[in-house]
Amino acid sequence: MRGEMVLRVRKVSKSFPGVKALQDVSLEAEKGQVLALAGENGAGKSTLMKILIGLHAPDSGEILLEGCGIRPSSPHDALRAGISMIHQELMPFPDLSVAENICMGREPARWLPGWLDRPAMQRTAERLLARLGVELDPRRKMRELSVAEMQAVEIAKALAGEAKVIIMDEPTSALSEREAGALFGVIGELKKRGVAVIYISHKLDEIFRLGDQVTVLRDGRHVATRAIGELNQDRLIALMVGREIGAVFPPPAAAKGDVVLEARGLGRAGRFRDASFQLRRGEIVGLAGLMGAGRTDLLGALAGLAPAERGEILVRGRQVRIGGPWDALAHGIALVGEDRKETGLVPEMSIRHNLTLSSLRGWRIDHAAECRVADEQIRAFAIKPPDRDRLAGRLSGGNQQKLVIAKALLTDPAILLLDEPTRGIDIGAKAEVYEIVSRLAREGKAILMASSEMPELLALCDRILVLRQGEIAAELNPRETSQEEILKCAMPN
Repeated sequence: MRGEMVLRVRKVSKSFPGVKALQDVSLEAEKGQVLALAGENGAGKSTLMKILIGLHAPDSGEILLEGCGIRPSSPHDALRAGISMIHQELMPFPDLSVAENICMGREPARWLPGWLDRPAMQRTAERLLARLGVELDPRRKMRELSVAEMQAVEIAKALAGEAKVIIMDEPTSALSEREAGALFGVIGELKKRGVAVIYISHKLDEIFRLGDQVTVLRDGRHVATRAIGELNQDRLIALMVGREIGAVFPPPAAAKGDVVLEARGLGRAGRFRDASFQLRRGEIVGLAGLMGAGRTDLLGALAGLAPAERGEILVRGRQVRIGGPWDALAHGIALVGEDRKETGLVPEMSIRHNLTLSSLRGWRIDHAAECRVADEQIRAFAIKPPDRDRLAGRLSGGNQQKLVIAKALLTDPAILLLDEPTRGIDIGAKAEVYEIVSRLAREGKAILMASSEMPELLALCDRILVLRQGEIAAELNPRETSQEEILKCAMPN
């Protein structure tokens, strides 16, 4: 089975007004193979995948599926041909069952047209989920599922359509280590059944763990296709960014100062409980844990988004009440949330207006001062392009993340809360964010950072607090621990 080419993309080009998104890009995928697709944000990966699933039409070039030319005009058309895509932002029908989602568009009829054969739908769902090794009740509503379970349903849905090629776009961006491991098992099953998987990820460890081959795009062009065994991380990074970028992780900050933030027995019903810890000036403390362990809720309580119901918060030794975001800002606490598109940015507003949004005071805006401050932050954080009037929604993911951090720092906080600060950005942008975080610590900011990427916690943090089912289960020294120990501490009893 391996060695049989299922998909060939030949010299595909695509332009948008003022932008050459793809230039003569070629790609090949074999049956039973994981082809990793790597490149920085803006390299052309998304455009190429949208062409494969019929959301864009190519300007030139051809797509061959099992030797036959195809030109899908919609995702449904692509699925009929045998190409399915599981998007980073899942879009299930939340109030329908697992079986109804899997059979959507192919529902079996019973007796009369319009009468659904629900027992047949459940049998189909059970069969497809069993093929993937997933134990899931097909009668459950989608809104009751975890993100990992929803992804399994999406894969089963692709198999229901007899997909020959499944595209996965950043599939682990919202998964814990345990859930990601389950997904990797499913991908192994897909390979055994001859399905070609195109796997898009900014996590290099996943590319080397899963990929059989990797295709690299840069600036809309095909740079290289290599067997994964021919590369190491440094060489892959150089192919992606077009240069050697040196150490991805900067050295840790130096000596730590006084305690600036202390939590004593913080709790919120159903979210987290009895959280006690200290955070010092110039220190980076990591929050690790499985999805739902309480990391985001704890940060949200400190930032006033969903205040704690029990316990005490002390800032510089003085007890404070944080009942809302403005209380947090008044006490020098700023949050960079996990979803920059939902809570960090207003995409339809300019870079300038986004930057100053949290810092506005009074009823009158000093536009000259606003422009001056925006230009200073754009230079300080190397936001590209350096155009204060460009819409934030048109920036790459990495530049959007730098914009969100720059906005938070305009309030001059002493304490910075970071929730998944590198989610969904490429390796070059990650290196920039790591340097920013390290520089802020060297300048004396106290940083509390939640992350699902354990390598960045181990490399950046001075201490790691591991949450398990809403409680701080362990405090670990990153220089003396491992990913395995962190995961062991995070697992439920």
